Amino acid sequence: MNQKKILVLGGGVGGLVAADRLRRLLPAEHTITIVEKNPQHAFAPSFLWAMVGDRRPEQITRNLRDLLPPGVELLQAEAREIRLATKQVIHDKGELSYDFLIVALGAGLAPDAIPGLSEAAHTFYTLEGSLALHGALESFSGGMIALVVAGTPYKCPGAPHEAAMLLANFFRKRGTTRKVDIQIFTPEPQPMPVAGPELGQAVKEMLASKGVSFHPQHKLVRVDAQKHELHFDGKAPVQYDLLAAVPPHRPSPVVSKSGLANEAGWIPVDRSTLMTKAPNVYAIGDITTVSIPGRWKPDTPLMLPKAGVFAHAQAFVVAHRIAAEIRGQAPQDKFCGDGFCMLEAGEDLAGFAHGDFFAEPSPQVHLQQIGRAWHLGKVLFEKWWLTPPGIRREALRLALQWGARTKGIRVVL
Repeated sequence: MNQKKILVLGGGVGGLVAADRLRRLLPAEHTITIVEKNPQHAFAPSFLWAMVGDRRPEQITRNLRDLLPPGVELLQAEAREIRLATKQVIHDKGELSYDFLIVALGAGLAPDAIPGLSEAAHTFYTLEGSLALHGALESFSGGMIALVVAGTPYKCPGAPHEAAMLLANFFRKRGTTRKVDIQIFTPEPQPMPVAGPELGQAVKEMLASKGVSFHPQHKLVRVDAQKHELHFDGKAPVQYDLLAAVPPHRPSPVVSKSGLANEAGWIPVDRSTLMTKAPNVYAIGDITTVSIPGRWKPDTPLMLPKAGVFAHAQAFVVAHRIAAEIRGQAPQDKFCGDGFCMLEAGEDLAGFAHGDFFAEPSPQVHLQQIGRAWHLGKVLFEKWWLTPPGIRREALRLALQWGARTKGIRVVL
C-alpha cells in the first residue's frame, strides 16, 4: 500500500471529525494534515450561552492541538490557493501536496455587505461578539431589541430563534421583562423554512409563548446607526434600541478562485458522496451547497442548511470513502441527509427537531416536546466535544464496559 497524503483545510467541526476518523481507519504510514490558521477552537453552539452569561471563554475554547488525536499533523497556517492541476495547496508558510483533499473551510461573516450593519450591530455568531453583546445586555435599561437575519444562507438556522428565547429568559430572571420588547426580522417566510410549515409554526408558537414578535419577509438593505433605524426592502423603517444581527455569510476567497465553486462562491458536491468535480477532492460542511427536494419559493430550490450536525455526518462519510479507496475497495458509505437540532428555549429547556432532509417531495422534520432532557443533551455534547480524544474514548470505553457488565456481558474494546 503506497503512502498517501491526506490534506484537510479547516479545523472546525467537519475538519476535526474527518481527521480523527481517518487516523483511526488508516495505518500510520499515511499522513493526515490539518491546515488551520486559528490555534484556538471555540465551540460555536455555546456562543448563545456566552451571550447571556452562562459560559466564560475558557469553558468553551480549547487549543486545537488538544482536540486532535496522535498521528494527525497540525499546520497553523492560512490557505491561500488550491491548485487542482498539480494537487497542491499554497499557504502563507509554503505549500503542501496531497493525494486526497478535504475542503472544510466553513463560512465567514460579511457584516460590511449591508451598509451601516458593522457599525450598529452586535452579533452572537462569534465568541467575541457574544461577549460584547453580553456586556451590552447587562447595561440595557429597556426598549426594543431587534434580532435581524441580514442575509441567507446562514449557519445554524435555529440560532436566531434560540437567541430570542434565551434573551427573553435573561430579562425574565432580572425582572425586567415588561421593559424589553424582543423582535425578530428575517427575509425568510417562516422560521427555519427548509424544515417545512409544521416546524415553522411550532417555532412561532414557542417564540410567542416567550413574548417574542416574529416578522417574516423583511429583507434588510441598510442600517442607520445614528437614528437607530432598520431599513427593509419595501417596508417602513423600524426603530430599535439594541441591534443583534446574523451577518451575511460569505465563502472563503480561497474557494472562490479554486475552480471548485459556483457563481456564489460555494462548492457544489454530490449530495451522497460529497465529491466535488475534481478527482480525489471532497468538500464538507458550511462551504458546500447541497440541493435537496422541495422549494423555498416557486423559483428558489431548497438547500441543505449550514449546520454542524451535517458537517459532522459528512466528515464520517468522506473519511470512510477515502479510507476505502486507499485500501483498494469500492467506497460504500453515503450521506443520507438525516439531521437534528436541539432548540434552546430558556429556563434550561429545549426542543428537539429531527428529520430526513432528503425526503421526497420535501424534507420531513418534526419537533419533539420541549423538555429539560434535550437541554441536558446539548450540555453533555458540549462537554464531550471539548474533551481531548484520548480521554473521550477512554470514558466511552469504561461506560460501555460498565453498562455491559451490569447485564452480565463482558465487552472487550
